[in-house]
Amino acid sequence: MRRYAPIEDHGLVGDLQTAALVSSEGTVDWFCAPRFDSPSLFAALLDHEKGGHFAVRAETRRPPVQLYLQDTAVLVTRFLADSGVGEVIDFMPVERPERPAERHRLVRILRVTRGRMRFSLECRPRLDYGRGAHQVDVRGETVRFDGAGAQVVLQGVGPLRWDREGDDVRGELTLSQGEFAAIVLTAGKAQDEPPAPVTQADVTALFESTRDFWHAWVRRGRYRGRWQDMVNRAAITLKLLTYAPTGAPVAAATMGLPEQIGGGRNWDYRYTWVRDGSLSVGALLGLGHVEEAQAFRRWLGDRLRSSRTVSGEPLQIMYRVDGDPELTEEVLDHFEGYRGSAPVRVGNGAADQLQLDIYGEAALALAQVAEEAEEIPPYEGWQALSGVLDWLVKAWDRPDEGIWETRGGQRDFTYSRLMCWAAFDRGARMARRFARPADVARWDTARDDILRQVMERGWNTGRRAFVQQYEETTLDASLLLMPSVGFISPTDPRWLSTLDAMEDELVSDSLVHRYDPAASPDGLRGSEGTFSLCSFLYVEALARSGRLGQARYAFDKMLTYANHAGLFAEEIGPTGEQLGNFPQAFTHLALITAALSLDHQMDAVG
Repeated sequence: MRRYAPIEDHGLVGDLQTAALVSSEGTVDWFCAPRFDSPSLFAALLDHEKGGHFAVRAETRRPPVQLYLQDTAVLVTRFLADSGVGEVIDFMPVERPERPAERHRLVRILRVTRGRMRFSLECRPRLDYGRGAHQVDVRGETVRFDGAGAQVVLQGVGPLRWDREGDDVRGELTLSQGEFAAIVLTAGKAQDEPPAPVTQADVTALFESTRDFWHAWVRRGRYRGRWQDMVNRAAITLKLLTYAPTGAPVAAATMGLPEQIGGGRNWDYRYTWVRDGSLSVGALLGLGHVEEAQAFRRWLGDRLRSSRTVSGEPLQIMYRVDGDPELTEEVLDHFEGYRGSAPVRVGNGAADQLQLDIYGEAALALAQVAEEAEEIPPYEGWQALSGVLDWLVKAWDRPDEGIWETRGGQRDFTYSRLMCWAAFDRGARMARRFARPADVARWDTARDDILRQVMERGWNTGRRAFVQQYEETTLDASLLLMPSVGFISPTDPRWLSTLDAMEDELVSDSLVHRYDPAASPDGLRGSEGTFSLCSFLYVEALARSGRLGQARYAFDKMLTYANHAGLFAEEIGPTGEQLGNFPQAFTHLALITAALSLDHQMDAVG
């Protein structure tokens, strides 16, 4: 077993309340329960020795092969040897996902499809981010770990027995062709009552219901374009990263994975960003998944109405999946970090930053859902939104920390002004279309003031481009969204000149950096790779601007950087490795919108 599997060398399984990462060698090295943002039970990704893992191995000369069953979140890790072929099938049953559960099940089926194979198993949970001691109780095929208010129970099905090794367990079994074994791992908050016994028939029923759930969900989508498999996989990934009881998507399944090996840009992404969730609405609606878009609208509406923030603003940039605004950041000093990339942070200190762009993204999402459903916004929700826009009339023209959550101080970011423009524009459109009470004249004035200001101060005559900050020369890939929100025509000379400048400075072989930290210091040490989100935004911008050949080339090339299962982390490193938290929702939603835009533009020209 490798000390640290590459970040991209994983598949994701989940039940719409939490998720686990399984390496291509068959090891669960990341799993939190009962929620995405709960303390970890297995976290070997962040510390090989202290993090904990659950491994299933087989001795083979060839590396294992990992894949998803088509259009599902059922993951298969295949071991191939001269003596036989064995498989581990991992999945998490989706059972009443809209109701928060304190226990969650990860099912691991072992089977042999040819010959014979010997499997070895090792379960080493490390509760509460490796901070909590635990006790182990072994009784035949069942093992129970308890500690730190958490519990992990293993239930074996088939010819499996466990041997205790300190406070951990090991097991071995040999299967012949057609034989079956399984381990059902039940994890979450400590319970006195043990999980119900499971049989082979129970495991088979769980597998079939999980497979059928995902097939049915994918069938409800309406995408029939050129990149069916990749778009479906991206959509399933977004669904897996969404907390079903509230409809809130997390930014990624993990925390602490580095943007540079050995660097300090290691953040906790297991929370819901207003920006990411809002921009996912367009992708979901484009695929026909209206129910998920409406669920996020309700979550966002609740945040607008409650006004409960630690920042003192009407909204803050991120929350827990249940809407809790408290995300106190701390460092887990006992973890060495992925391949020595410390510090490992839990919580997120950027939660109280001022990022004015979130009001525009929120308004865009609410407007998209209302227009798609042809539905008049609920009165209480409209009152909350219009109240925020009335506040924003006096609050938009000030420095902030910007979209990238830099820790170098507040500045006049062009993207923040762009999205404030979008907030007033979409608010005014909804007020007129649905005859809602609003001070539309003030919103229109603010919108027009912002447009003039951006054209005068966000445009750099020397660079012939829109720039990251007023009176500066640094370019910023977030501005690739300018045409898609309707701020500027995709064929406007100013925009085409900006696109050319970005290509010269930010694009490397169709991969896009979000900005140049050397030209615009962001208060953080270390460097970073190209940003996969921005690479897909670049494809969409090229397509909208009529550069279809260039757009398709960039898109097809970007798809080659997906991992073996079709997943993306936050960034791509210098040698094509994936970096940052994994998988990242923002990247997958941008893949979907890029595919939709490229399909639309290509269909239009025949």
